[in-house]
Amino acid sequence: MSALTVDVQQNGSVHELEEYDFSRLPDRPRALNLERQRSFDERSLTEMPLGLSPRPPSRSDNFSRAFEYLDSAFSPGKRSGFNTPRSQFGYGLTYEPHPMIAEAWDNIRRSLVYFRGQPVGTIAALDNSDEKLNYDQVFVRDFVPSALAFLMNGEPEVVKNFLLKTLRLQSWEKKIDRFHLGEGVMPASFKVLHDPIRNTETLIADFGETAIGRVAPVDSGFWWIILLRAYTKSTGDNSLAEKPECQKGMRLILSLCLSEGFDTFPTLLCADGCSMIDRRMGVYGYPIEIQALFFMALRCAMLLLKHDGPGKELIERIVKRLHALSYHMRSYFWLDLKQLNDIYRYKTEEYSHTAVNKFNIMPDSLPEWVFDFMPLHGGYFVGNVGPSNMDFRWFCLGNCVAILSSLATHEQSMAIMDLIESRWEELVGDMPLKVCYPAIENHEWRIVTGCDPKNTRWSYHNGGSWPVLLWLLTAACIKTGRPQIARRAIELAEMRLSKDSWPEYYDGKLGRYIGKQARKHQTWSTAGYLVAKMLLEDPSHLGMISIEEDKNLKPVLKRSSSWTF
Repeated sequence: MSALTVDVQQNGSVHELEEYDFSRLPDRPRALNLERQRSFDERSLTEMPLGLSPRPPSRSDNFSRAFEYLDSAFSPGKRSGFNTPRSQFGYGLTYEPHPMIAEAWDNIRRSLVYFRGQPVGTIAALDNSDEKLNYDQVFVRDFVPSALAFLMNGEPEVVKNFLLKTLRLQSWEKKIDRFHLGEGVMPASFKVLHDPIRNTETLIADFGETAIGRVAPVDSGFWWIILLRAYTKSTGDNSLAEKPECQKGMRLILSLCLSEGFDTFPTLLCADGCSMIDRRMGVYGYPIEIQALFFMALRCAMLLLKHDGPGKELIERIVKRLHALSYHMRSYFWLDLKQLNDIYRYKTEEYSHTAVNKFNIMPDSLPEWVFDFMPLHGGYFVGNVGPSNMDFRWFCLGNCVAILSSLATHEQSMAIMDLIESRWEELVGDMPLKVCYPAIENHEWRIVTGCDPKNTRWSYHNGGSWPVLLWLLTAACIKTGRPQIARRAIELAEMRLSKDSWPEYYDGKLGRYIGKQARKHQTWSTAGYLVAKMLLEDPSHLGMISIEEDKNLKPVLKRSSSWTF
């Protein structure tokens, strides 16, 4: 047995040192089987199963049938990619394998990181430049699409190793500038350092102490719970989630978020830089991305937590928070033409429980672009809502997760899809998909971003286009019964993504230019494309990352005369 030592450095990072025989490392990942069966889209309408109409299905039909099918038809351990069995429902559209798929799998397998001879994740980018920055690390949020690709392809080992390794990192001491973080905080990333001379491996975790702005990741814990549920759903194996350490890990994450304090809202108060948008972009407060992930993680935890002593108590707290959070988000974060007109006519300085303008939003704060952006039929969850603050920007990740988690009602989900179709040029353009819209510029950019040279207008997080978001859009499209939207976006990406060497993001209003500081061979750009393709090929995989609406969380949405939760 090799010796194990733990060393706490002055900067608070904890290192795990383990002697290891590097000769045991695999020479090469196993080869990918390139055989493939027909996908569900390759069948004619006459081959559709009983119960599905040969006519083109309506949006509502697709939405309801998809969910009637998903949980009953999902088969644990089913391989995808090139070996996907024919799906039991489809849309009569043509689907052909694309040569990019083999290249994408090769890139993902080359990005695998090994610790003690086992794969534990994928690095952010296969970056051969001298200035790698932190792209050689395994990021929790970045690994999610890679993990889903492996699960859909019947390869759960790396996902299980990742979940257990990051869970162990959670228990480490987390100290930044003499200040200890909450016990439940998950790392933003970790790195494996190999020393062949000393024959050791060192695992280093980053909890925000080396991040830009020194902000701890709020989303890592949520993604971890969501991925644990995906693993359980994919494999049909509950034993991992039922491990005492996994149960404790979930309780620590959720207890940190469900703690009572001064806040009067059920949403989660966050700093800038705590999520995918990891730089200052004016999303401090209650950003939609975090609220949607929070909601999703709570719902996943409800399915994973044991109903024992500590688990039962936490579940009761989760149920109360879900009721409050769903009402709050559906009521106050939702924007459509009617709500926009209501805000346009708001009175200000309203007091008491009878106030309509509860957050004291000033009608003069309505940006000019939103009046042209809002279609007659469509809507979305705005970026942020707080005291005298409503960020009207569209954020893709938060709205897609709202659909997948059923934070959005059926009607709201359809409205989000209507918006994407109506504003295709603005939100998709030539390269899917805008992380947010519109970009902020000029004096507003200076104030909001602190003159950030990376987040200039229509670049990076400030209106840049991110291919990784393809998998989220595709999943949302399938859930709402509108796969043609996803297929159209994927076809756009296939025109350039491989030729451009899988960059991290694109710049410009239409996403025509490779990002000025974008790393190429970005792993989650590759994985996002793969997951999108596999979801279209076999929609039953949606069961891993989507949760049906809980009827108990569907109150009648009308303005309450009482501001209580």
